[in-house]
Amino acid sequence: MGSICPICNGLEKLESVCSKCGNQVEDKGRVMDYYDDYSAYMPIDQMKLEDGYPDLSAHLCPHLVQCQQCGQEEVLFIKE
Repeated sequence: MGSICPICNGLEKLESVCSKCGNQVEDKGRVMDYYDDYSAYMPIDQMKLEDGYPDLSAHLCPHLVQCQQCGQEEVLFIKE
């Protein structure tokens, strides 16, 4: 069985702060879901490889987050 992201699967809530201003960030989902209309429906590991995350053994899920205060966007890697 493959690894699962606790954030994507609703097991945990992403709680992090902006590296720029220190305010709460909002999870916007997996980075690869923003690439094209069909990327959200592709196998997750395949999308990681195609989108430049070749180390599947690290079991990290890249999430886009945005600061609710200053608008800063960042990528956080969630341990699967």
